[in-house]
Amino acid sequence: MRLLKQLGVDLTPLRTSRDFRLVFLGGTVSGFGSFITYVTIPFQVAELTGDPLAVGLLGLCELVPLLVMAFVGGALADYVDRRLLVRGGEFALTALTGVLLVNALAGSPHLWLLYVIAALTACIDGVQRPALEAMIPRIVTPEELPGTMALRSLGYSVAQLLGPASAGLLLSAFGLAWAYAFDLATFAFSLICLTLVRAVPPPPSADRPSVRSVITGVRYAGSRPELLGTYLVDINAMFFGMPQALYPFLATHLGGPKVLGLLYAAPAAGDMLATLFSGWTARVQRHGLMVLLAAFFWGLGIVGVGLSHLLWLTLLCLAFAGAADFVSGIFRDIIWNQTIPDHLRGRLAGIELLSYTTGPLLGQLRSGTMARTRLGVGGSIWVGGALCIAGTIALGAALPRFFRYTGEEGQAIKRAADEARLQIEGVR
Repeated sequence: MRLLKQLGVDLTPLRTSRDFRLVFLGGTVSGFGSFITYVTIPFQVAELTGDPLAVGLLGLCELVPLLVMAFVGGALADYVDRRLLVRGGEFALTALTGVLLVNALAGSPHLWLLYVIAALTACIDGVQRPALEAMIPRIVTPEELPGTMALRSLGYSVAQLLGPASAGLLLSAFGLAWAYAFDLATFAFSLICLTLVRAVPPPPSADRPSVRSVITGVRYAGSRPELLGTYLVDINAMFFGMPQALYPFLATHLGGPKVLGLLYAAPAAGDMLATLFSGWTARVQRHGLMVLLAAFFWGLGIVGVGLSHLLWLTLLCLAFAGAADFVSGIFRDIIWNQTIPDHLRGRLAGIELLSYTTGPLLGQLRSGTMARTRLGVGGSIWVGGALCIAGTIALGAALPRFFRYTGEEGQAIKRAADEARLQIEGVR
């Protein structure tokens, strides 16, 4: 029993922080609805075009605006009330979901509108997500961060597990409009929760948003080998090993729309299982090594998906990859949240947003393009997984300081940066 208690997820942040409870509940519910839409849009594009590249182009539509707005959102998150940015982004996403519902109800849905919605969603995400990530360390204590990251991952896993499965059922039984309508309903609960969250004002002597302030954040990220390691390892893993654009086509060989929901949900099942036994993560100090190992096993799982021709084996490999992705994500989050000074948290969160979204978005385009070659859908998946493994090994060899990085080292760097900031503010 003691072992299970040590391994289990830490619930302390939910007990001690009212604001975190609200953010957690609202994010989990709206995330559940958002995953329904996340599955529905590619399904609708595939239904309208029958072309895997057309589905992969959704990622390109999201990437271009995100490259700009992530920096804008990061700079704003260091200068204004972060709660207001998060709440405003939620209102905007609600409106876009309403447009998707209207388009689905039209006699002839517009394909171009789906690409426009994807681009606008990325713009809003680029403003909202850095503010949310920068807000979290302000509503929990530093000691609660490992448990906080595990709980957020648990909420994400629940949404990712139930959302795609529900999407498959809604699409097969009721159609596109009901899927979008359900997502729209979940936003109401989230907006109520975010309205009740207390203000999270910017740090003292906050830097005014400008090109110069953005450059300051980029330079800081470039000066920290452990941060560069988290960015590069994740981009490599997601670029080569993210086959989601091919799920609609993979599902046609394994059972249809109901199977599509299972393909999206399987990684979340592995993620959730790993989260429920995540207590051990708080006692690990070799954070860089754990990120590298997790990326390696993610690639291994994706190779299995590409080589499998059986539904149960495909789902098992995806669940294995999802568990590895959880381990990578929680240690990257710990590195980011325990070591970055608060006055730079928003700008660095914008850079983090680019690192963990650029890879998957480009990965969708890569997998869709490669699937049109002689490799086909399965070949595109397993070759990408193999390249992910090779890239992870190469990055581990090229980044020895990241390989050896420990949590104690990172916290010492943060303390020094905070003390230097206090001295500057004292002079002012």
